[in-house]
Amino acid sequence: MALALFRRRRPLGGSRAGAGLVLPLPAGAGGFSRTVVDPLGHPLGGADVTVTSADSQRIAAQGTTDPYGTFSALLPPGGYSVMITAEGLQPHRESVDIVPDAMLPADTVHMATAPQLELPPPGTWLFDPPHTAIRFIAKHVGMANVHGRFTRFNGGIRVEHEMERSSVEVRIDAASIDTGNKTRDNHLRSADFLDVEHFPYLHFASDRFIYRGGTKWTVQGSLTMHGVSRTVALDTTYLGAVNGGYGEELRCAALAKAELHREDYTLNWRSMLARGIAVVGPTIKLELDVQAMYRSHDTPVPPE
Repeated sequence: MALALFRRRRPLGGSRAGAGLVLPLPAGAGGFSRTVVDPLGHPLGGADVTVTSADSQRIAAQGTTDPYGTFSALLPPGGYSVMITAEGLQPHRESVDIVPDAMLPADTVHMATAPQLELPPPGTWLFDPPHTAIRFIAKHVGMANVHGRFTRFNGGIRVEHEMERSSVEVRIDAASIDTGNKTRDNHLRSADFLDVEHFPYLHFASDRFIYRGGTKWTVQGSLTMHGVSRTVALDTTYLGAVNGGYGEELRCAALAKAELHREDYTLNWRSMLARGIAVVGPTIKLELDVQAMYRSHDTPVPPE
C-alpha cells in the first residue's frame, strides 16, 4: 500500500516558490515536491494533484496544493505519473521516478492558460482500455485508505451536436476488482459486498449533461450495482481532443469523480462490523480517467 500522504507546507525559511522541502522519510521510502504557480508566477493554491502508479494505474496519492502552491508526497520506490489540474489552466502531466531514502530535487511547475477547448465532434467515442482507468478509494475501518480499480470494462460516449443531449454508458465486470490483496479481493467479490455471482456487472448510463462553465460538466445518470440503481452525479473535467496514438486516431479525454455511499447498494456496514467482518467505510470515492477513440457517427455505444 502506498505510503503517500500529501504534506502541504510552505518552503522553509520563507524562501521563494520552488525551494526544497524537508520531510522525514520512512525507511525505504522516497519522495518529491513541487511548487505550482499560475501564468503570472503567483503561487497557485487549491490545484488538484493526482499521483498514479505507472505500472498498475492505481492512485498512489491525491490532494491539493496549499495556499503557497506547494505539495509533497512520500511514496514507495518506483515510477509514477503526476497530473496537476486547475480551472482555466492547461493540465500539467509529468513522470517521476522515486528512489529509496531520498527526496527528489524540488521543482516549480508553471501552469499555462488553457486554450479554448473545442468540444469533440459528434459521433461515437469508444473507451480505450489501455489508456482508461476506473479507480476507487475507500476508508478501511480503523486503518488507512484502500486503493483499488476495476480492470475489465467497456463503454463509450455518444456525442450529439448539442452537447447537453450527449450520453455515456459503461459496463464494468465486478469480478475484475483489484486492490492488490487477493484475500480482500475475494471477500469484496463475495455476497458481503459485490456478490458477483448474482450481480456480475456494474452499469452506468447517463441521462443528462449539465454545463458548469469552462471545462466543467456534470454528467448525471443511473449507477446499478448489487442489483440496486441510484442516481449519481459525475463531476467531470473535459481535457480536450487530439490526434494521437497508434494510427493517429482522434481521441478525447476527461476526468470524472463521484462519491458513493455504500449503504445505498449493499448491506449495512455497521451490522457487518458487529459480526466481526473487516469492512471498508460507508463512502467510496470513484474516479474515471478516460481516453476515448472516435469511431463513427453510426457506431453503437457498447454495451448493446
